[in-house]
Amino acid sequence: MKQNGPTKSCYRTFFGPMLGVGVLLAAAVSFLPSAQAQTPDDAVQILKSMSDYIASQKTISLTYDSDVEVITPEVEKIQFASSGTVLLSRPDKVRASRTGGYADIEIVFDGKTVSGLGKNINAYTQFEATGSIDQLLAKLRGMNLLTAPGADLLGSHVFDDLIADVIVAKHIGRGVIDGVECEHLAFRDLDIDWQLWVEIGARPIPRKYVITSKGVGAAPQYTLRIKEWKTDVPISADAFTFTPPQGAKKVATDELGNIDEVPQGVVTGAKK
Repeated sequence: MKQNGPTKSCYRTFFGPMLGVGVLLAAAVSFLPSAQAQTPDDAVQILKSMSDYIASQKTISLTYDSDVEVITPEVEKIQFASSGTVLLSRPDKVRASRTGGYADIEIVFDGKTVSGLGKNINAYTQFEATGSIDQLLAKLRGMNLLTAPGADLLGSHVFDDLIADVIVAKHIGRGVIDGVECEHLAFRDLDIDWQLWVEIGARPIPRKYVITSKGVGAAPQYTLRIKEWKTDVPISADAFTFTPPQGAKKVATDELGNIDEVPQGVVTGAKK
């Protein structure tokens, strides 16, 4: 299932019956009290506070759900859903897992070696990759092994990475994600729109992250929802030690199979 260049006709097909509702919603928004309006500086400041908080955390443990959409040659929008965990110790150690309908994978990085395990096929691969977590992510993306848009939220330079190409920033207001009140931010780049919901209070962590590809017909989206976030967690001595399961076969990196959020042969437009 490959993504071809879908036309804009899919917008009319899907959204045509909802046009009247959209007009009513637009009218309602136009009558919001002026006190609801926020400035771009509000959005940038909240993003900066979130970024500084994340970058200051020595260790992070989290669980998440993610959804990524693709557009088929028939202009059908398909969504792939996964769940996973991340254990991170700055500057150069991480263990991440993700389970979806097409892969059950774990990646372990101890600062010197990357180990990737395909649990569903009982096979693993390893290669050297010294450096920081940021450098690891750049390497995996450069090798076309992993897209992981949500990983941008865990880097050492979160603010600089996220704000680099922004041309419009908005503080929409407040929203509630999984019962937690959040600041709702919206940003625009030339190619994508992206939104963040940042928890209000002493720990401004990202609760939801949505990326919309404007350059792809039907505007596919990537959605990340943080379910649990802990910092300063105790880490065992072997937390970032990789031990292959019994009977696991060591394979070349390109033989490991599907380790990204979309099965091989499917290309998503929702990237940051």
